[in-house]
Amino acid sequence: MAEQSMISIQHLEKSFGETKVLMDVNIEIQKGEVVVVLGPSGSGKSTMLRCINLLETPTGGHIFIEGQEITDPKVNVNKLREHVGMVFQQFNLFPHLSAKKNVMLAQMKVLKRPKEEAEKIAMERLAEVGLADRADFLPAQLSGGQQQRVAIARALAMDPHVMLFDEATSALDPELVRGVLDVMRELAEEGMTMVVVTHEMGFAREVADRVIFMEGGVVVEEGTPEEVFDHPKSERTKDFLGHIK
Repeated sequence: MAEQSMISIQHLEKSFGETKVLMDVNIEIQKGEVVVVLGPSGSGKSTMLRCINLLETPTGGHIFIEGQEITDPKVNVNKLREHVGMVFQQFNLFPHLSAKKNVMLAQMKVLKRPKEEAEKIAMERLAEVGLADRADFLPAQLSGGQQQRVAIARALAMDPHVMLFDEATSALDPELVRGVLDVMRELAEEGMTMVVVTHEMGFAREVADRVIFMEGGVVVEEGTPEEVFDHPKSERTKDFLGHIK
């Protein structure tokens, strides 16, 4: 089963000391699928996302990416991680580097691309997110939404096979959210495999192939957006959706 899924999460557990954050999470994500993960704060959504590229080390269980077990102690984590792009709530840009240089840096350091190639790809990716004309601006000269789009361009420049978005719009002013969601929408249309933790219900309904609702460290319900939003089976899902509509 693991080899045909882009991401296979099997019996994932994560504890911080005595606190269990994830309990027996099992999820299969196929190539080109957009999976949106919903749930209240503290439900384990972001922790699960961080386990997928080992920013958090699982306490138990297994995670496979393209058939390779990332949780195997013998695996070259950095090599596997090259194929997994991640965009965080905070933009994590280097304040002293221009947008273009922020997008070039990891390409040169991690992928060992020559400077000219890294610069060419940086400009292509910035154009993709609508920021070619801001390439030489420092982060402080950009709006929050523009900074987040630079962060997406930086992740895309690494040629990821999977993109993880951890509440990528929640730190933004409402009027800046649309530009970031539009970029994510385009990525989905191009067939990028995406796992998105978000509170943007419109985006989830419109773009997701599948919606997963988590609470208390477990997957409570999953299905198509229509199934989860319009015909939720679990009382917990109904209650959650009732509060945010």
